[in-house]
Amino acid sequence: QVQLVESGGGLVQAGGSLRLSCAASGRTFSTLIYTMGWCRQAPGKEREFVATISWTGRSTYYEDSVKGRFTISRDNAKNTVYLQMNSLKPEDTAVYYCAAKRGSVRIMTPLGYDYWGQGTQVTVSS
Repeated sequence: QVQLVESGGGLVQAGGSLRLSCAASGRTFSTLIYTMGWCRQAPGKEREFVATISWTGRSTYYEDSVKGRFTISRDNAKNTVYLQMNSLKPEDTAVYYCAAKRGSVRIMTPLGYDYWGQGTQVTVSS
């Protein structure tokens, strides 16, 4: 099993930046390959994919609306994945969730992930 804990959320003005962190733990996390990702859920909306990164960190993919603004990265030595969010917009307001999937497959939908954190709130004011 894998446990994920997000941090770094908060309230920012439009155009500002936040950096989210996801600390992962578990017996197999440092041994096996895991694809990591970030998803978000705004009030009254379905959970949506935001970004994903391969186990090596060499491949990243983003939802169209965040391309050029968000950057996902990971530090396997620290068992941590990050989401740097720049040029934030009110539309980015949501609970952001860290997610993991065993294997090397590319996961670009929330339905593909097996492990989830509890989420961290990001609110962007206009």
